[in-house]
Amino acid sequence: MAMTNSTANSSGVGPFETRFQTGAAAVAALSALVALVFFWTGYQNVELVGTEMTLLSGSAGGMFAALVATVALVMALYMEPGFDH
Repeated sequence: MAMTNSTANSSGVGPFETRFQTGAAAVAALSALVALVFFWTGYQNVELVGTEMTLLSGSAGGMFAALVATVALVMALYMEPGFDH
């Protein structure tokens, strides 16, 4: 199948090519690490920043941080550049 003119001339912006996508990927990585810390400290019943973490509070914080990481990763992979590109 022959490529059309619009397909051949498209910008083809891939993942992690803009500063926004790179920043969103960094936020996703940091949020994933924070989620792991919350899950681990909740499992161990360790004190984190002056607050004793229970399994329930560690799980709640970990799931919230994992949600932020997932949303940021989806933004990094699928968001296209805005009007400034």
